[in-house]
Amino acid sequence: MNEISVKLRVWRQASADAEGKLQDYKVENVVPDMSFLEMLDVLNEGLARRGEDVIAFDSDCREGICGCCSLTINGVPHGRGTGKTTCQLYMRDFADGETITVEPFRAKAFPVVKDLVVDRSAFDGIMAAGGYVSVNTGAAPDGNQIAIGKDIADKAFDAAACIGCGACVAACKNAAAFLFVGAKVTQLALLPQGHPERERRVIRMVDTMEEAGFGNCTNEAECEAVCPKEISTAHITKLNREYARALLKLS
Repeated sequence: MNEISVKLRVWRQASADAEGKLQDYKVENVVPDMSFLEMLDVLNEGLARRGEDVIAFDSDCREGICGCCSLTINGVPHGRGTGKTTCQLYMRDFADGETITVEPFRAKAFPVVKDLVVDRSAFDGIMAAGGYVSVNTGAAPDGNQIAIGKDIADKAFDAAACIGCGACVAACKNAAAFLFVGAKVTQLALLPQGHPERERRVIRMVDTMEEAGFGNCTNEAECEAVCPKEISTAHITKLNREYARALLKLS
């Protein structure tokens, strides 16, 4: 298989308080079957050999399920294509000699830590505010004791597929987190285990989302277009309905 070379314009920022800039690099002998992150590993190996500061970027599972690899590639969160994270993007999708711009996710609520690493702990705060079920169970019950219709189970599973990567926020001109919050609220609102805290949950999560500095939703669906798990904006509609329902019941 023929190797290719690519030109990278990578955002370099030494720390959260430092000024950043795009810096140019050339990566040669790139095997087309390399993932995008493997290509960055090759670049970093060369930088380390030359005694230069390696490029900081996040990754963990490299299997498309952890949501850590939050890079904006040529202006698109996770890069070109649909239904994939950055670690599932392969160099065969790029042409020999192509110039690729690599930046961190951009959002007030996702401050840059270093280079391509952003702090996404605002999502953790939203989950801590209500993305759980409080149940004193004693011994673990048989999961089959609670009958849940397939239609409801399928919808809840679709919502639960969200990996919290933050691509929806990075794609939105308002840096809104409505798709993420909508998926988490929907998942628990559909299942009987989530009903006791249903109203308090959505109020707490929405309030925390706003306090974290995320913007409002203007229904342009950029979030759905870049979501690696193809979460539907129907979950935003569900979030709005759950929020209105909670306001009525708790007023």
